[in-house]
Amino acid sequence: MKPRKAHPTAERILAATLALYNRFGEANVSTGLISSELGISPGNLYYHFPAKEELTNALLERYMRTVEPLVQAAAEVSGLEDAWFLLHTWLEHIRDYRFIYRDISDLISRNRHLEQQFRHLLDRKQQAMQAMVGGLERHGVIDIAGGERERLSGQLVFTINYWLNFEYALQPRLDEQPEHAQQCLVRGAWQLLGLLAPYVRSDARQELDRLMQLYRLPAGGPPR
Repeated sequence: MKPRKAHPTAERILAATLALYNRFGEANVSTGLISSELGISPGNLYYHFPAKEELTNALLERYMRTVEPLVQAAAEVSGLEDAWFLLHTWLEHIRDYRFIYRDISDLISRNRHLEQQFRHLLDRKQQAMQAMVGGLERHGVIDIAGGERERLSGQLVFTINYWLNFEYALQPRLDEQPEHAQQCLVRGAWQLLGLLAPYVRSDARQELDRLMQLYRLPAGGPPR
């Protein structure tokens, strides 16, 4: 069953909440701040979302829906450029909902629904990375021993989850600048692709080198 289309005001509330959460962190955003940002009464907000936790859960569910097409696409990966596109796209979705990853320890400590859903999300990511690695192996792009597949898939999931947090820690004051954000995504996908490098077959090495060189950017560092 498709999710019911939200009321226009509810859509505005969710969009504003997501922007505020991403900028200030979920714990630092009150329903009063959301109402003020939108120019609506607290009562109007409560009509659509009676508790702040409902807002957070609604955003998480939206994010979860963006993940499923990526899980399906992972099974279709047949080459390094496919892998690059998948990894970059996944980082883009994380960037769009980055508050979840920055605040995850705090969020799961007080939101049981989010705790359960985030675990499911990690499981789906693990499945996706295993499917991507398996596809590359089937198409003769990589050569990897059975015991290494799970380790590599886990490392890919770990890096996807926390790369943007690492970039934020390096240059937090640049986080809202679009050009910097795009460079963070490119560097992240470059790092992820590099995790495949030890397993790439010699006949696919030229393609890997081309992609790595094409998308390489200077490493992030403290602002001057």
